[in-house]
Amino acid sequence: MNIKIIAVGKIKEQYFKDALAEYQKRLRPYCSFSVTEVQPEPILEEDLYEKYKETEALKIIQFIKPNSYVITLEINGKSLSSVDFAKKLHDIANDGVNDVVFIIGGANGLHKKVSDLASFKLSFSAMTFTHQMIRLILTEQIYRAFKINSNEQYHR
Repeated sequence: MNIKIIAVGKIKEQYFKDALAEYQKRLRPYCSFSVTEVQPEPILEEDLYEKYKETEALKIIQFIKPNSYVITLEINGKSLSSVDFAKKLHDIANDGVNDVVFIIGGANGLHKKVSDLASFKLSFSAMTFTHQMIRLILTEQIYRAFKINSNEQYHR
């Protein structure tokens, strides 16, 4: 399975980079994993907020292959336990899907054009997290899902 995260923004803090690198290394036996970073649009004028989100959407969309299973991270998405998330990835693979794309928006949120592409909308919490934190949480949960699906030990 090929798993790609498309994220608006870059990881700045070294401790996040180190943690992400560790989980990416741990994922190697289970899948092909990649991250594509999209440059965020600065909000220069509040009344052009939707225009900035649309510009980010066009940048995101260019990296999505046809036939990819798109999972957007959205506050109004469905919350899953780690076991249910693992089952979701297992079911996607069983449906013959080879490419799964997770999309993490930036400070502007996701434009409707991106949200409408979602095969599934996922929420980790009703709380708001920085894109750096949620990228780490998502990567760890993807790793945990593979461990669960492989019946391998991973603390609960």
